[in-house]
Amino acid sequence: MDKRFLVGSLAAAAIAVAGFTVVSPSDAQQPSAGPAALTPADSSSLKGPRQPIFFRHDIHAGQAKMDCQYCHTSVAVSSEPGIPSMQTCMGCHAQLIPGTTDSHRAEIQKVKDAWTAGTPIEWVRIHNVARHVRFPHMRHIKVLGDNACATCHGNVSRMSQVYQVNNVNNMGWCINCHLERNVTRDCTACHY
Repeated sequence: MDKRFLVGSLAAAAIAVAGFTVVSPSDAQQPSAGPAALTPADSSSLKGPRQPIFFRHDIHAGQAKMDCQYCHTSVAVSSEPGIPSMQTCMGCHAQLIPGTTDSHRAEIQKVKDAWTAGTPIEWVRIHNVARHVRFPHMRHIKVLGDNACATCHGNVSRMSQVYQVNNVNNMGWCINCHLERNVTRDCTACHY
């Protein structure tokens, strides 16, 4: 199974990847030297796969307090959401953001260069459910509300580099969540 996928200026938005509450003790294990202290070179020592651009969720969702759905626009209405388009990134980064460090300017420049060249950025996928499972993000966002993203993805607003907190590809984990919330466990709810 290919765990890489392309994102271009016309890509659909949104894997819900930021939350507001800590749901797992493993979130606290992420190295945290403060939002501005880490550089792209540090990303290899962090949990999770190294991405072609060191995108800092702790800065965007944490420090800047950007709502998940600002970048991940279709998550509340889509069954199969993707990730934000480069056009979304360029909406903010067409201009230099005040207070940006030199190392982060270099990462922003990578986005600008790809945008100018019309070249998609090849991101490494982090959260992936089995192909035979249907996970309608919009239903989970609706039911879980403000904690929807963090329930599965952990507190991304505190992650310098996103990594998988919960085993979202484990049926037992999903069933336990459904049991806790007293919702259907009928096989056809997820396997159709």
